[in-house]
Amino acid sequence: MCFRLTDNSVWQGNRLQCTQVADPDGEALRDSVAAVWDLGSDVMNIDHGGQTCKGNCGGKYDSCSCHTTCTSLRNCCADYKEYCVDILPYSGSVMGGTDFTILTASFNKSSQILCRFNSNTDTVGYVDDEGSGHCISPLLYETGWIPFRISSDNGATFTRTGSWLSVHSGKLDSKFKAVMEYATKWQHYGVRNVGGTLTMMWNTSLVRAERVNIELWGYRETGEPYTEQWHGEWQFLYSLGRDQPNNGSFSFSPKPAEGGYSSWELGSVRVSPNTDPDGAWNVQAVWTDSHVLAWHLGYSFWQNSSGWALDKCLKWDQLESQLPNFLNEITDCPCTLAQARADTGRFHTDYGCDMEKGSVCTYHPGSVHCVRAIQASLKYAAGQQCCYDSTGNLVLTADSIGGSTPDRGHDWGSPPFRKPPRIPELSHWIYDVLSFYYCCLWSDNCHYYFKHRPSSDCRRYQPSSSAVVFGDPHFHTFCGIQYSFNGRGEYTLMTSAVKQLTIQGRTEPVNELVNATKLSAVAMREGSSDIIEVRLASSQSSLEVLHNQRILSFTEQTWMDLKGVFLFSPASTNVTVMFTSGAGVEVRLRGGTMATTVLLPHEFNGTTEGLLGNWNCDLVFSNGTVVLDKEQIFDFGASWAVSNESALFTYDSDYLLDMYYHSPRHDPNFIPVFDIPENPDDPLINQAAEICTGVGSDFCRYDILVGRSPAMGNATRMSYESHASLVTDLRPGSPFRVCSEFSGEWGGEETSCARSKGDSSNEPV
Repeated sequence: MCFRLTDNSVWQGNRLQCTQVADPDGEALRDSVAAVWDLGSDVMNIDHGGQTCKGNCGGKYDSCSCHTTCTSLRNCCADYKEYCVDILPYSGSVMGGTDFTILTASFNKSSQILCRFNSNTDTVGYVDDEGSGHCISPLLYETGWIPFRISSDNGATFTRTGSWLSVHSGKLDSKFKAVMEYATKWQHYGVRNVGGTLTMMWNTSLVRAERVNIELWGYRETGEPYTEQWHGEWQFLYSLGRDQPNNGSFSFSPKPAEGGYSSWELGSVRVSPNTDPDGAWNVQAVWTDSHVLAWHLGYSFWQNSSGWALDKCLKWDQLESQLPNFLNEITDCPCTLAQARADTGRFHTDYGCDMEKGSVCTYHPGSVHCVRAIQASLKYAAGQQCCYDSTGNLVLTADSIGGSTPDRGHDWGSPPFRKPPRIPELSHWIYDVLSFYYCCLWSDNCHYYFKHRPSSDCRRYQPSSSAVVFGDPHFHTFCGIQYSFNGRGEYTLMTSAVKQLTIQGRTEPVNELVNATKLSAVAMREGSSDIIEVRLASSQSSLEVLHNQRILSFTEQTWMDLKGVFLFSPASTNVTVMFTSGAGVEVRLRGGTMATTVLLPHEFNGTTEGLLGNWNCDLVFSNGTVVLDKEQIFDFGASWAVSNESALFTYDSDYLLDMYYHSPRHDPNFIPVFDIPENPDDPLINQAAEICTGVGSDFCRYDILVGRSPAMGNATRMSYESHASLVTDLRPGSPFRVCSEFSGEWGGEETSCARSKGDSSNEPV
């Protein structure tokens, strides 16, 4: 491929032809490549009569492509990487200030880079000594993927495009923040004789300067709530230190704020280059977490913090009495910790109280774990937080100051973001957290707080129902029917016309020697949401996640906010997809096979069809005919083959195009082995007997004796037991998380093993 350096282009790798012509905007040379192939990246760039990706990223021509799949299909237009850029890092704090490199475009030293985010927020970039372009991420009021465009002529034209991932600061790793040493001291300064010097620390590489300024910024929300005049705003308040050495640490002794700044009660401290003027917007910087500014509130607070806090608490009580009641529209909490951890489509771990990270539950003392409802309520964008004690029981505010509390502003925000109460983290702080300090932490008046933030019990909570497909592929439907279907193709796992949710699965042969298949990809969409696909990576040892046909990287972040869907991937073998309806899809890689669990709220009852069945204990053909016996199972499965028009999958290789897109979606020529062979001389028979025991053992035996893989059989056994455990956890009245004796997953206050017995009434069909 012809790589462009800072002066002239030179060839690297195998070359066929390379010529150079002047770039239209004069900033660099453009390669006109008849056929350029970089064997290292396996990408072919093709020049076809001036067809360009300039202003056309995502588009396709007849002869070349500017679509993200072009790199793997080797049909990119010659200038694809120049205009459809990759960046590093690809993510950073919603507070902005992250310096990222534009990896694939070329610039001159004279280029004047301007980066425009969301078509309305500009930041000034630069060209470094190596000729690479850089942008600075802006302060935003939303999370998720933010489109941006790049100009190299100071904003006259914007020719390059990319995407930036804006991350909730609470979900951001501390290594990307300025860390407040003893954060509790910062937030209780002046209360009960708390005082002294405050210290903050940061990674010096995050600010490209030898000397820095330390600034305090404040946040507030103004205007009448729930009207168009309701706005959130950040404002520079004052400097804590100018021209300080960028040595990664700053200490100071707080003084009362002057000039009325003490009225700002929420804020963050910013570290930025000393070459920037005070309060400069959207410059390279690193921020502390947003926090209550006890340390700058002044003498009236420090001399009588409880009286000051009571006055604030009473004013908040009066305000809350005038605001709309949001409590009736939030979801109820799960009754037990087991249910809360299992119902992954609707609830997710609260980063502020996570038992897997030491249960530091500052705002919920006595709790060991909290979860948040993933979706904000529809009308008021409110949130729900559910907390549990060491016995796994729901903690209520009627019993404890550490009880579960609803939130007027969802901590994680909610689309379309940007305005209260939907601004991530900050609206929640203004309406739910500051008031907790006023009424509970700084004074003994929690009864005011709990009057407006009472725990909702679990009387209205209805557990989700679950179904799973795993192994070679075996199915456990929402009703509990168990069967195997070994067709080769792409099929509808489940669909709900009422809820507009569709989940599709692709199967491929286990190997060339075995007439059996395994699940290799699942693709899904709800309504107009983004399309998510999870598939086996080419190595077969990890999962690959695609967002609207673009491969995602989780190297920097484990959580992503997308359109109508959330993603969580803490490991390369573990992906959870969460939709607005509360539907959840868990994909786990075990033994080289994908186990896919679908969790649906009770509102889906009576609306589902597909290979994962309905809730009436029927298997129904796509034409509505009911399956009467197991001899019809294969034809039933084949009837749910998807069409080219309805397929949600990505076809970004010749193999996928040939074997699926340009072929029948159900391969009529692939006839699997239907029955488990009973051959006493089979060398795997003893391993099968040892590994495959208990309910569901036939699935395990099939995968060993037909699939010829003890590892797959063992993975199938684990997937079967894991699903049995999940069903037990979701069942009303489950006292603790049941775990497999083999996996040793959490089961109560401490790790325990209570082997799942399964449901003997549902033998494989």
